[in-house]
Amino acid sequence: MRFISLIILFCFQFLMLPTLSAAPKREFRGAWIQCVNGQFVGLGTAKMQQTLSYQLDELQKDGVNAIIFQVRPECDALYESKIEPWSRFLTSKQGVAPSPYWDPLQWMITECHKRGMELHAWINPFRAKTKVTNELASNNIVIKRPDLVFPYDGLYILNPAKQENRDYICTVAADIIRRYDVDGLHIDDYFYPYPVAGLPIPDQQDFANDPKGFNNIGDWRRNNVNLFIEQLHDTIQSIKPWVKFGVSPFGIYRNKRNDPNGSNTNGLQNYDELYADVLLWENNGWFDYCVPQLYWEIGHKAADYETLIHWWNENASARPLFIGEDIERTVKHADPNNPQQNQMQAKYLLHDKLSNIQGTVLWYAKAAVDNVGNYGTMLRNHYWRYPALQPLMPFIDDTRPGKPKKIKPVWTSDGYTLFWKAPKSKSWKDEPVKYVVYRFDNKEKINIDDPSHIVAITYNPWYNLPYVNGKQKYVYVVTALTRLSNESLPAKKKVKL
Repeated sequence: MRFISLIILFCFQFLMLPTLSAAPKREFRGAWIQCVNGQFVGLGTAKMQQTLSYQLDELQKDGVNAIIFQVRPECDALYESKIEPWSRFLTSKQGVAPSPYWDPLQWMITECHKRGMELHAWINPFRAKTKVTNELASNNIVIKRPDLVFPYDGLYILNPAKQENRDYICTVAADIIRRYDVDGLHIDDYFYPYPVAGLPIPDQQDFANDPKGFNNIGDWRRNNVNLFIEQLHDTIQSIKPWVKFGVSPFGIYRNKRNDPNGSNTNGLQNYDELYADVLLWENNGWFDYCVPQLYWEIGHKAADYETLIHWWNENASARPLFIGEDIERTVKHADPNNPQQNQMQAKYLLHDKLSNIQGTVLWYAKAAVDNVGNYGTMLRNHYWRYPALQPLMPFIDDTRPGKPKKIKPVWTSDGYTLFWKAPKSKSWKDEPVKYVVYRFDNKEKINIDDPSHIVAITYNPWYNLPYVNGKQKYVYVVTALTRLSNESLPAKKKVKL
């Protein structure tokens, strides 16, 4: 009886959900898969692949279309690197290769693309050792070049003041981009270390030796990070301009008490404590998308979620804006206006009504997979029920590809399958890399702006048709997508299923 009551309660809550505006055809629906929480340590190759496969399958059902995968947490690698050691978060000991051997980044690219998802490689740029790591490999930068790092509260940090470090990080990023077919390169909020009361950053001598014309050490530190962000952006653009550069800053830029244009909050600040001038980077076009980490609840005394999402919507529209959502905190706290339910509905209503927000990134993926607070269920049944294409980025490129050719249904050993041929292309700008498959009833008006008709987003030039008895007529529409999700004109084919 208790089980039946829970089902009834859930169904009632679902029916009481407000009607959102029309489902967006384009929306970034990301999820962070982290390694620093230790979820993969000691699993071994087969078990880790099994775990990741399960997570990707569940996230695909939830509507996720981009995975942000942590591959460099502390100047190490969850991929084959000749520059940095294998990560202990993969094999339990830094510098030890996985056995049986595999390359997690390459594997994840293949598996994500198989599911129609993007893969963004997530690196932590300046952190060279976490607090929980006790042994470093002989080829870790801390061991090889101790002059390039400084200690801070159990961490080691690549000193942002040194050009050699900025060059080093860009070399690592360039190596990833050249050798792997990643869709994006992603960095989070670790620039200068999070401050600890009474513990100064040990770089005063660096400032004294080379102030670069600055009188204030804060301005000097911000400039060091600015130089890095611009250099990393230019590095990516020079190698593969279609690879999206994303930044996920701490959720508060500045408090109003320190800056009239800041948010009405009272917490740690990107600009003042982390020396990250995110708005400068955005307005100069030094990154391609921004994901502020708005991990607080609506009504938080120091950092109210509703205050902050409005602030970012109003101040960060020069580049696509996605919101970093903490699943566990969202479902833990009650909606102030409806104490009988958690805050998921209220937060997604804010996403829906604020015009500059083009997506969401879930912190973190495992919480969605575990369906904490029914969050995953609500995504797949309501908020992300229909597939979505990636937001457009015309500031990189807006070239439309040609439409697919020679669409034809064919009986194969795998059943009735719709095949097509890729259109010709002149460069990466109009090269088709993915396809969107839509289905309409025979006499239904063709409207590819309606995502409810999308049945697949695929890297394959075919789609397995759901054949029944050959009596029902449908119209299938196929479009091509470039690396930046610019969409071709539709190609149509009538099919009997």
